[in-house]
Amino acid sequence: MDVQTARRLVAGASRIVGFTGAGISTESGVPDFRSPNGVWARNRIVDFQEFVSSEAGRVEYWRQKVAAWPAMRDAEPNAGHHAFVELHRQGRLSALVTQNIDRLHQRSGLPAEAVLELHGATTEAVCLSCGDTIEFDEACRRVEDGEEAPRCRQCGGLLKPATVSFGQAMPADVMLRAEAAARTCDLLLAVGSSLVVEPAASIPRIARQAGAVLIIVNRDPTPLDGIAGAAVHGEIRDVLPGLVTRGD
Repeated sequence: MDVQTARRLVAGASRIVGFTGAGISTESGVPDFRSPNGVWARNRIVDFQEFVSSEAGRVEYWRQKVAAWPAMRDAEPNAGHHAFVELHRQGRLSALVTQNIDRLHQRSGLPAEAVLELHGATTEAVCLSCGDTIEFDEACRRVEDGEEAPRCRQCGGLLKPATVSFGQAMPADVMLRAEAAARTCDLLLAVGSSLVVEPAASIPRIARQAGAVLIIVNRDPTPLDGIAGAAVHGEIRDVLPGLVTRGD
């Protein structure tokens, strides 16, 4: 299965759902989590239960987030992100479902309502008690100024980056919208994802089971390559723009 097959299948689709993972953002310099050189290889995982029950766990969690924030904040969308903007311009992108927490899709030009963030976003911190939010830059400044595990200034509750941690429930409404988009698309374009992290990895399978064509673009093989209409292995920024460009 090759680029030409993928290009032909994408060209013939009218209701496309994008599905993206860390691979599209690592090409913008955002560190991933699971690779041998990723965030989790250098830091221990602080799960949600430890975060809410342990001050030491919260301090470690915030230390990691503050250290990682500059690379994420300063990253710029790459050609892979802009390829999805092109599909939206063509009127063929029904939704963009992402596992990423960096908001690079919105910064590339996709409207916020088109992007479904399965794991939340690091651009804000949210109070787990009252739901008040603050900008992540402000949260980081407070940590750097000595609040090792900052609390909400409205109610005193725990402040946490607005992302989904291990052991924390996925946002049910976003997951339902992603599943609905997958069931009604005619092609799902999975980009930069290992397709092993559940429940997010169920989205491409749902689309395929509903009759959609599955196209995979990833540096490495995935467990779903065998059910894909085409699986292309390579650098996303090099491959993806050529798959979405139309002569019209």
